[in-house]
Amino acid sequence: MRPISRMPDQTAAAITTVFADIDDTLTTDGRLPARAYQALEDLFNAGFHVAPITGRPAGWCDMIARFWPVSGVVGENGAFYFAYDEKTRKMRRVYFADAATRAANAARLAQIQARVLAEVPGCAISADQPYREADLAVDFCEDVPPLDAAAVAQITAIFEQAGAVAKVSSIHVNGWFGAYDKLSMSRRFAAEVLGIDLDADKNKVVFCGDSPNDAPMFDFFPNACGVANVADFKGQMSAEPAWICAKRGGDGFVELAEKLLASR
Repeated sequence: MRPISRMPDQTAAAITTVFADIDDTLTTDGRLPARAYQALEDLFNAGFHVAPITGRPAGWCDMIARFWPVSGVVGENGAFYFAYDEKTRKMRRVYFADAATRAANAARLAQIQARVLAEVPGCAISADQPYREADLAVDFCEDVPPLDAAAVAQITAIFEQAGAVAKVSSIHVNGWFGAYDKLSMSRRFAAEVLGIDLDADKNKVVFCGDSPNDAPMFDFFPNACGVANVADFKGQMSAEPAWICAKRGGDGFVELAEKLLASR
């Protein structure tokens, strides 16, 4: 991971699209600082395609797509994308799985939920679970005292033993049924909403993240960037970003935005 300050100006000037995780990437200590939101707006107003790529729930993503200065949002780790068309005043909602499949998966996830709560003391179901449509989020440090690595690994194992996919973020273990992740839905969102072929144009995209569930994005995008706290997970990720900011959380994202804006 090289300092983002050393990204060549020519490389930065070629970037057209900024994808970013939310928790601990745009946020700092659980809050969205005004300066990070301003950085989003500055990028959007400068003509960049901007989209959060998050594990957060559908209910939050509907609001984000409608009210934030973004081109759309990929949510629940790739279960869907939402994009709001201001001209037609219509929300475009595209899911990996149809409603019947999501309902069937919810019943399977309920069984996992019961087992996790029974077997892993101290964890909790995420407070945002009522607003989710496709996955189960288990809180290990957002609204509960932080659990150790062994407990997080146990939660992950319970998901996987049931045949679910499990990904660890900085605050939750998210689990779901279906062959998708942040990258697969980002590819679809880029093609269908932005008119971008990610495979052909990945050098023009920066993804900014902070944790192991961002690894598919770090691996795919040659100019992926981590905020400084991504170093907390060094050795725990299957892929690391090419670049790293000097600052943590929202301040790190501001650092990245300033680098890209200066190149223009």
